[in-house]
Parts: sequence; structure tokens; C-alpha cells
Amino acid sequence: MVVSFSVPPVNPLAAADNSFRFFFASPNFLEFGRTPQAPLCRSGTLGHALVETRGCTMTRTLEIRNPRTGANDYAITPLNREALEARCAELRAGQPAWLALGIDDRAKAMLALCDAVDRHYDAILEALCADTGRYEWSVNEIEGLKGITRMRCATAAEALAEATGSSSDPTLRFQQQHVPYELVGIISPWNYPLILCMIDAITALLAGSAVAIKPSEVTPRFIKPFRAAIAEVEYLRDVLDVFEGDGETGAMIVDLTDTLVFTGSVRTGRKVQERAAAQFKTVFLELGGSDPAVVLDSAEPDFAAEIIVRGSVENAGQLCCAIERVYVQRGVYDAVCERVVARMKALVMNTADIKQGELGPVIFARQAEILRDQLADALAKGAKVLTGGRIISHDGGLWCEPTVLVNVTQDMAVMRDETFGPIIPIMAFDTEEEAVKLANDTEFGLSAAVIGEEARAIAIGSRINAGGLWINDFDTMGGVGARAEKTAFGCSGLGGTRYGYGGFRRFLRKKAIVIRSVAA
Repeated sequence: MVVSFSVPPVNPLAAADNSFRFFFASPNFLEFGRTPQAPLCRSGTLGHALVETRGCTMTRTLEIRNPRTGANDYAITPLNREALEARCAELRAGQPAWLALGIDDRAKAMLALCDAVDRHYDAILEALCADTGRYEWSVNEIEGLKGITRMRCATAAEALAEATGSSSDPTLRFQQQHVPYELVGIISPWNYPLILCMIDAITALLAGSAVAIKPSEVTPRFIKPFRAAIAEVEYLRDVLDVFEGDGETGAMIVDLTDTLVFTGSVRTGRKVQERAAAQFKTVFLELGGSDPAVVLDSAEPDFAAEIIVRGSVENAGQLCCAIERVYVQRGVYDAVCERVVARMKALVMNTADIKQGELGPVIFARQAEILRDQLADALAKGAKVLTGGRIISHDGGLWCEPTVLVNVTQDMAVMRDETFGPIIPIMAFDTEEEAVKLANDTEFGLSAAVIGEEARAIAIGSRINAGGLWINDFDTMGGVGARAEKTAFGCSGLGGTRYGYGGFRRFLRKKAIVIRSVAA
């Protein structure tokens, strides 16, 4: 089925669905630019055919683990370099016509993709559930993709407006022209497979670029039904494609595109940056975090506990802006700890039924090893477990118990490294100066939360090195509309904001046209 994108004009008020909270980065521990070792990689042919890949040759097969069962029950076959080069050349060839459509018609095409996703809703949802082992957040990903797309379509024209102006010399004037990159590459992670492969693609496409996406090989099942949706949208299918592959494929995407967004770990981000820099290419890195929450003695303990738990266990903690370190002022420390523990004990892992319970499995098996190591390190250095503390194996899948740690110190891995699991370490502090120092004792700077009397919380938060700051809340970027921008501090990212109007403009090169008026 092929559909055109003739749809009613975009209504900014109706389109700007801000109910969806934007998601951030996640680790990608597979080696960038290398093929995984056996048994992940073997020769063979793929029995799971993709939507037609226009004559591309397939060579090797990767087996994919199911996070709920631990079994390798799916396989992908990455394109070889020759085939990937051919498809990227086709995307480049489609870009001039896509740009010539103009912003209004590009927005209509993106809205038509939302309709196509609805037609393939069940297949995409089933694939996401198999990829991640969780149901509710898989639904949220699909709805979130549509909400973000509508919001971006509603604001694209204003964000992409070109400027004109004059100078003190009446015979001089200028035009500010935006020139999109022809082909944008995206390498995305496994924690939110659908939304994080598209969050930057949406703005790049609306800006006029073609886009080549390589999602994580840990969660690739959604690619087939999502490509089927893309294939139904006129013009868009000529400039957007999603490729199965591993680190070797990702390295080729860096080589074959003009600029790139990488979402993943700091370690792999460095490798991406080095490869791109050798080719004089700009990259945008959306990396990890170890986000602090500071609770002041003016905070109501139960209110603080609700924010802390929500911020720590969303998607079973597999969220880069998750709250991973908690600092509580001593006057409310015992009360906050008590209420956090009560809330964590009430959470249910979805081991028995994917639709029941708040916590899904650890999606990537290697991540479970990291959680085990962090817990063991903390206990060896004197931490005390108030609840949880174990990685549970159930029918081959791995779940991390909702865990609260106290007696923690800054030298513990759980306080220094990205955790990416439902683990809450809590430390007491006395003075505001101490709280700021502890919060800033990290190489990261993605986001932070401060809970307490508003003016005081803002004053303290303004001293914390983080691109996003939540005051008496957690992760509500989507609720403040399309204009709020934030950039990562430290090792949490590089290259400008994916939010607000900057999310469009980073895919544009700026050309200044200066005109001298000449008398006839």
C-alpha cells in the first residue's frame, strides 16, 4: 500500500502534543566498528526478510537475544559496505526533491508517517515488546513518536525561518540562508529503540536532509514493521531508511553521511567522534549521565520520595536522565529514606506477565553484569541494602530488584558511573555548599533535580553543572513546549541541543549572502 501525503494543514495548537516526556541517551556497550564475537555472529542467510532493500546484498547474520527468555530467537543480517553505499547514494539522490517540497509539504509527509505507523501499530508494538520485554513503555514510545512529530511539524516553519536585514550602509543588505546537510546519520541505542532512533531524524527531515539510521543491534525487531510504515509514505521513503547492523555498520554510517547524531555511551561516543573528526565531519553526541537529586530540608518527604522513585525506576532505570544519586539534607533524611523504601517495596517486576508490574527486565544482558558489579562494589565498601539488592533470573530473563542503598560514599562505582538500573543510593548532607559539591562531583552533566522550597531550590540548582534542571519534578521537557533548549555539560554530550529550535538548526549550515545595490 502506498499513500500520498495530502493532509489538512498543520494546526499548531492541535499538533503540539506536549504530554510525552522526551527521552535521552543510553549506553551502547557493543564495540563500535567491530563485529561481535561468536556466538553472536555467524555466517548464514536471514530468514526474517526486510521490506525490499533495493537489490542490496546481505552477507552475515547476528543472533538476537530475547530479554524476557534469554534465548536467541531472532536474527538480523547487516548490509555489506557495497550495499550500504548504494542505499545511502539513493537517499542522497532523493534529498534535492525532498528539500524542494518546502517545509509545509515536508511536514505533511511526516504527519502521513504518523498515520502509517497507526496502520502498522500492532506489528510495531509486538516487535518493541519482544525487543525490550516491557509493554507500557512500548506503547508510550509509539504514542510519543507521534506526539513529538506533530509538535515538531507545528513549529518547524518558525524554527527554520531565514532572516534578511540591512546595514548602516544603505547600499548593503544581507540574506541569511540555511543549507541542510544532504545526508544525516543516526546511531541510536537500545533503551527506547523507536523514539531514540527518530527523535533527531524528525528535525533533520523537516530541515530538509535525508536520514540514514542504524539502531542498536540489541533491539532490532521493530525495524522491519517500522520500515514497512515508512515505505507507504510518498517522498519520505526516498530520503529515510533504517538499517539493521552492529558496530561495523555504525562505523560505515559515519563514513557515508555528512554529519551524525550518536546516542550512547561516553566510550563509544569518543570513538565515533574520532572517526568523524578524521574526516572533518561534525558529530552531535548525546551521551550518558549519573544524575543527582538534591532534597532540601524544606521538602515534604512523601512528595520528595515520589519524585525520586519515579525518576529512578522509569523504564526499569534504563534512562540516561534517570535519578542515580540522591543527596538528602539531614533534617529530613530518615523520613525520606523511609518513604523511598516503602515505595520501592511496592513496585512489581513484570516477570509473570509483560502487561503487569512496573519494572521490565534488564534489556541488555551485559548491563545486568554491570549492575551486579556496582552492587558488589558498594557492599564491599560498606553500603547497606534497605531493600532489593539482587539481579533475579526468571525463565532466562534478568530483572534487577528495586534497590535502595544507604551508607554510600562518593568513591563507589554506583555513585560515580552510570548505573542504568532501578537502584537508588542515598547520602545525607548538612549544608547547601556540601550538596552542590557532591552533585558536581562527576564527569557527567546531563540533568539534575532539586526538591524543596522553590526559590532556594532554583538558587542551588543554578550552581549544579547540568544541562537540564528539574525543580520539584523530574523529566518534564515535553511539557514546556518546543522552545526550551538544553545542552549537556561535561562528558554527557557534545555539539548543541536536540531540543527547542536548536534541534532543527544543528542540521543546517548557514550561508550569509551580502548584496551590494548597484545603480542602474
